[in-house]
Amino acid sequence: MERAKKAVEYNQGRNNCCQSVLLVYADRLNMSEEELRGLGAAFGAGMGCMEATCGALCGAQMVLGMLKYDGRPVGAEARTILKEFGDRAGATICKELKGIETGRVLCSCDDCVKHAVEILEEHLG
Repeated sequence: MERAKKAVEYNQGRNNCCQSVLLVYADRLNMSEEELRGLGAAFGAGMGCMEATCGALCGAQMVLGMLKYDGRPVGAEARTILKEFGDRAGATICKELKGIETGRVLCSCDDCVKHAVEILEEHLG
């Protein structure tokens, strides 16, 4: 999965997890890297700064909506992606993934980004 590998590389730079997922779809979204960085800027450390959904998962859901929405709801597929991400990563909430309350990290940020892109690629075909 070339996109997943590239997303991890983006994540090791100046981008947050959401931005890293969005950036690897710049070619398909017809948006500039700066526009995608802006779109994902508020999702660093998860939505709500670790209190809510993982930023990588948020990015995957944004891409799903932008690439698959054609007037029909994408909610069922979004729910499937959420479940698949939780199964692979161990949770969907950033503070749970990072073990903030338990001291036990379930999934690194790089792995969250990788899982999000791999799952999204499966759904995009």
